[in-house]
Amino acid sequence: MAEKILMKGNEAIGEAAVVAGCRHYFGYPITPQSELIEYMAKRLPQVDGVFLQAESEVSAINMVYGAAGAGARVMTSSSSPGFSLKQEGISYIAGAELPCVLVNVQRGGPGLGSIQPGQADYFQATKGGGHGDYHNIVIAPNSVQELVDMTILSFDLADQYRNPVVLLADGAIGQMMEPVEFREVTAKNIEKPWASTGLHGRSETNVINSLFLKPDECEKHNKHLQEKYAVIEKNEVRYESIHVEDADLVLVAYGITSRIVFSAMEKARKEGMKVGLIRPISLWPFPYKPIEDASAHAKAFLTVEMSAGQMVEDVRLAVGRTKPVYFYGRTGGMIPNSAEIYDQIVTIMQAKGGK
Repeated sequence: MAEKILMKGNEAIGEAAVVAGCRHYFGYPITPQSELIEYMAKRLPQVDGVFLQAESEVSAINMVYGAAGAGARVMTSSSSPGFSLKQEGISYIAGAELPCVLVNVQRGGPGLGSIQPGQADYFQATKGGGHGDYHNIVIAPNSVQELVDMTILSFDLADQYRNPVVLLADGAIGQMMEPVEFREVTAKNIEKPWASTGLHGRSETNVINSLFLKPDECEKHNKHLQEKYAVIEKNEVRYESIHVEDADLVLVAYGITSRIVFSAMEKARKEGMKVGLIRPISLWPFPYKPIEDASAHAKAFLTVEMSAGQMVEDVRLAVGRTKPVYFYGRTGGMIPNSAEIYDQIVTIMQAKGGK
């Protein structure tokens, strides 16, 4: 068993990226993810990697485009306002089918908002913050250990599907310190014959591009992308299900909020209330089917987020009109506490006659 070490979440992402074979990082500092860029500035030169603090987030994402196009494992990171600046570049990267890992350590918004934790970037991450019909794979850890494991997973998924992967964290997980272990990882050596690396024995150079001037060619490319996304939706849904089998009320939460919701659920169950939890780990593709299946026996659902209500729309799509879906949220960097959520549970259970 690997030795456990105490690490801050942001720094754990950086070390996990190095373990996964990332040797190129381009970014720009912004709270609450600045420790990650600081860590990469120190760590990458130790492994013959390339670190560059760009002059802006716009520059950073276009540097990611270049490194990914050359076949490198590459990462950038930011927090909510900075991540917004990257959206045009992300659309280009998705259109050109380039693998990369994009870390967003969310904070309160909109605008400059707050430097405290938030989850109001859900729509941006899962629905496509840039232009065009594209999807990022979106992974949402809820602990520092998951930051490690899912950073490594993100690089593998990016290469496997030639697609950007968003690691959607928040300021609480990025700043908290927990013991983690770095298990031995054998980096997947995925061949990249499409990369723009010169001739190297080929008769023609590869061209990385997302421009299709002929509409029929652009449509053909879009159909190809949609076929790829369908494969991802089939194979890469990830979630955690706890006490859902007998639950009258199913809670749905992700990231740091899911840990607080878990505490409230445990208290409710100790008092005889049949409450369960579904934690989406992949926010895209979203676990619609497990939530739909739970609606066959559950009397109601409660979605808890640090936003005004974004993921709740996907939960309502999964449940349909068969059962009520309630929402409880805090905004602007405020974190809901277990007592608040427990009160919501009691109110709903009393209204539905659940035990």
